[in-house]
Amino acid sequence: MVFIFDPWWNKAAENQAIDRAHRIGQTKKVLSYKLITIGTIEEKILKLQEAKSTLFDNIISSDSASLKSISEEDIQFILGN
Repeated sequence: MVFIFDPWWNKAAENQAIDRAHRIGQTKKVLSYKLITIGTIEEKILKLQEAKSTLFDNIISSDSASLKSISEEDIQFILGN
């Protein structure tokens, strides 16, 4: 089992840590849990990760129509302004 109490800013690093539990030769089921308390900085990090993931999924897709749906606010969010 993998428990995450303190999420990383970098979602890829967090996923890599979880993936290590699925190492080669693992024969048992691996479960991962995120335990986040409401109203904390960790909750804000999680929401930021989700917003960035959604935005990334909208930008990187198989059709070119998704690029047309990016607003100026989305671009500001990406650039951190």
